[in-house]
Amino acid sequence: MNKAWIYVMLTCLFELFWVYGFNTADTWWQWVIVIGIIFIDFHFLPEACKSLPTGTVYAIFAGVGTIGTVLMDVFLFGGSFSIGKALFIAIIVLGVIGLNLADNKEEKQTMKEAA
Repeated sequence: MNKAWIYVMLTCLFELFWVYGFNTADTWWQWVIVIGIIFIDFHFLPEACKSLPTGTVYAIFAGVGTIGTVLMDVFLFGGSFSIGKALFIAIIVLGVIGLNLADNKEEKQTMKEAA
């Protein structure tokens, strides 16, 4: 696996940590931890963009964050889940997959033209 994809996974994971922290932090020191996690998260995001297309990285980052936030809301904080939410989560997943496939196709085309 490419190092950049590890950065993508880390930025997605840390995003979920700070979103969880937004819902649970009550004291100043908990907020300090949340802010620290945000800084760590925003260290990994540009690292991933150095080797991967920024649009793809951000789409994955935003998609995982959105889906993770909805699922945390449902399973950890008592939110509701509906068919509509499931449909729109599926649309996000399809969009992220589509962007990734389109970027890979463009990279292959660029490599062919350069050769």
